[in-house]
Amino acid sequence: MNTAMWEFVLSLLNIVFLDLILAGDNAIVIGLAARNLQADMQKKAVLLGTAGAVVLRIIATILVVWLLKIPWLLLLGGLLLIVIAYKLLTDNSSHNDIRSEGSLWTAVRTIIVADAAMGLDNVIAVAGAAKHNISLVILGLLISVPIVVWGSTLFIKLINKYPWIIYIGSAVLGYTASSMIAEESGIKFFFRVHPVLHYLFIGMVIAAILAAGHWKRRKGQQNTTNSGTTQC
Repeated sequence: MNTAMWEFVLSLLNIVFLDLILAGDNAIVIGLAARNLQADMQKKAVLLGTAGAVVLRIIATILVVWLLKIPWLLLLGGLLLIVIAYKLLTDNSSHNDIRSEGSLWTAVRTIIVADAAMGLDNVIAVAGAAKHNISLVILGLLISVPIVVWGSTLFIKLINKYPWIIYIGSAVLGYTASSMIAEESGIKFFFRVHPVLHYLFIGMVIAAILAAGHWKRRKGQQNTTNSGTTQC
């Protein structure tokens, strides 16, 4: 296998992994929106809603891939992805505002709209990891989304049982974000002239995200423990 093929395969695996890490919320939305339907209708709602969400996300990601070619937007996307990587470690949203729908098409619409509203992190991450390769975008989403649909419960349980998977996901996001910033046309010449600084920059970004996220998580756990002790 030549170098170009290896790069394609590694980028594809990166996209699939990022999508799986960031898809926990989307899997919850799918379940919440369809939970009041009959069993046969639930399957249809999940399939149709997911199909609509995939098509919308492919279009959105291709659009972002194109937009990232505009000067300084690659830098902006990288900075936004750093924030998303940090939030992945610290966010504990419950999505109680997602309504459970009683009819097939309202459930499908809820899944598509909610996924579009929540899918910004996925879109930016996949667009950055794809490195302007549209076929990678489409392939990555087509592979990862069915896994999310049929294996979402298992994957969420896996993350809850092994929290370190989240740290790996944030590290991969940090790598993608720092690589995007380093590829910004206005500053990439600096990193190419000093490749050691390139790798040092990537390492610093990943370390900063993991350290800040870990500190925030520990602080949140301590607050929860102290609150429980006070109530007792």
